[in-house]
Amino acid sequence: MTKINVKVDGVSYADEVEPRTLLVHYLREQLGKVGTVVGCDTSNCGACTVDLDGRSVKSCTVLAVQADGGEVTTIEGLAGPDGELDPVQQAFHENHALQCGFCTPGMIMAVRDLLRENPNPSEDEIREGIEGNLCRCTGYQNIVRAAQAAAGVKS
Repeated sequence: MTKINVKVDGVSYADEVEPRTLLVHYLREQLGKVGTVVGCDTSNCGACTVDLDGRSVKSCTVLAVQADGGEVTTIEGLAGPDGELDPVQQAFHENHALQCGFCTPGMIMAVRDLLRENPNPSEDEIREGIEGNLCRCTGYQNIVRAAQAAAGVKS
């Protein structure tokens, strides 16, 4: 077992983990952050996307020990203390950018990362920015509209 110290959604944790434990499993199984979804275990779908030290990562490709000393934000850490949604969450809600909802947490995290890097992306840049996240239900159009709305771009 290896001791790690990590801040997740603003709360500090000191835990022991097996060195081979993936960050997604640590978040879900030890911390109960089940909004971070296990989609494929191969890094293809992006459903497990979280922020690690301000960068979007697929948590199925990161070991929990690699997050030691770091700060993780999950989908559950986005809403304000009063339940007010993050602007990207709100845009997804208002633009019906989900159907089954399975990909939604990872998609929201990917869009947030895209907008940090490019606050005014074109439709093509949005599509390129989310290309590592798969959605099997929506056809992506409403996801693109939600990203445009969150960026303040007219659709």
